[in-house]
Amino acid sequence: MPRQPATKTYQCFIGGEWVNASTGESFDSFDPFTGKPWARIPKCAPADVDRAVEAARRALEHGAWAAMHPSQRGQLMRRFADLIARDADHLAAIEVQDNGKLIAEMRGQVGYIPQWYHYFGGLADKIEGGVLPIDKPDMFAYTRHEPVGVVAAITPWNSPLLLTTWKLAPALAAGCTLVLKPSEFTSASTLELMKLVEEAGFPPGVINVVTGFGADVGEALTTHKGVDKIAFTGGEASGRHIAQNAMAGFKRVSLELGGKSAQVIFPDADIGNAVKGVVSGIFAATGQTCIAGSRVLVHESVHDQFLEQFLALAKTAQMGDPMERTTQVGPVTTQSQFKRILSCIDMAKTEGAECVMGGVPSTRPECGDGWFIEPTVFDRVKNSMRIAQEEVFGPVLSVITFKEDDEAYALANDTNYGLAAGIWTASQRRAFTAAKRLKAGTVWTNCYRAVSYMAPFGGIKHSGLGRESGQDAIYDFLETKCVWMDYGPAQANPFVMR
Repeated sequence: MPRQPATKTYQCFIGGEWVNASTGESFDSFDPFTGKPWARIPKCAPADVDRAVEAARRALEHGAWAAMHPSQRGQLMRRFADLIARDADHLAAIEVQDNGKLIAEMRGQVGYIPQWYHYFGGLADKIEGGVLPIDKPDMFAYTRHEPVGVVAAITPWNSPLLLTTWKLAPALAAGCTLVLKPSEFTSASTLELMKLVEEAGFPPGVINVVTGFGADVGEALTTHKGVDKIAFTGGEASGRHIAQNAMAGFKRVSLELGGKSAQVIFPDADIGNAVKGVVSGIFAATGQTCIAGSRVLVHESVHDQFLEQFLALAKTAQMGDPMERTTQVGPVTTQSQFKRILSCIDMAKTEGAECVMGGVPSTRPECGDGWFIEPTVFDRVKNSMRIAQEEVFGPVLSVITFKEDDEAYALANDTNYGLAAGIWTASQRRAFTAAKRLKAGTVWTNCYRAVSYMAPFGGIKHSGLGRESGQDAIYDFLETKCVWMDYGPAQANPFVMR
């Protein structure tokens, strides 16, 4: 697909209007394939955050959005979904140019995104309270669910549109209003999405976007007194800081953080399928995904067979321009991440892990001047090594062997993270046992990296708090209120608790 001509200039979206940053400044967004700037993004300041939060508060408490019946919100969301489906090619191309993910994946991903808005749009008018069988005479009590309020949604650079949707769809269905802060590295696709927010007819202020850097815009947003909830996807350190900011203001918070996910290959596994699943888990999206299956725990009896087949398949991966549908491994999204991955590779070599594939920047001519790293595999890794404990967020795989099932579970659980895990086995008993024993928010059996608007997603331990997608997600954007009514003839003793 063709690239956008340089240089495209964007504005923020606040209160239903396209505006420049109050600073009058902007900054470059880089195309990871060319390593060159292609867009200018507004460099917002705390004043812009103030304006966006005020617009969201007005929309929440007054005007058309506040007056909408839940079924009307659902209709509006479904209209928005149809516009996204219509413009999926354009949105996918923008995201590929901004973050370097494959057009083959992004076109499918953007084409699937409308299902979240249809699903949660349908759920909007099915949020039911309940009548309580209360044990007090002459009293009636019931519950109702109300929007939590103004939501600050902060998204990372690896999948901006999808991860924005995971927050935006349930929040809108719940009746909340939002201020979105995309990553400074990949803001363009979120701003393009706001054109469809306008066209769909969302009232001004329901959805706002401020762009810029974490130290000023992110900090101002997460500490703002007018924000009621923070929904964040990103790194562990940033998540911890945001949680501290949220606690200082007693804000609700949901965090989807990092992972060091294990794929466990038992001796009875279909090795051919396991090989494909591991490739999907670590080299798809260039390993830049929180659910990357960056640790393979393989039974010692099938280690050699697995590694031989895995390396044979991985070496056929076509690298190059992510806009080409034949490309299978694209560039690293940012130059800083490119350097960090290389430092992690050097660290693994120093630790004594055996690099059996890759481990260097790519010099293939089809990779041009972009930030490419050869798909990398380390064998003879010990689970205590930093390469097996720290999130790399790149195309780097650690291979670890085990002897017994209990050892596999212990190794898989022996990290600070608990986002996802994969199981490869032909045994139903093993599959159910492993699903129970593995400490992860998602466990895939004989598959990997599958998500759905119907299925809750999130982590445990340092991988985060809360869930996105599925029916559970909407309750993270709702408050439960209990209402009591006395229909008795006279008030009881006022000095005694009812």
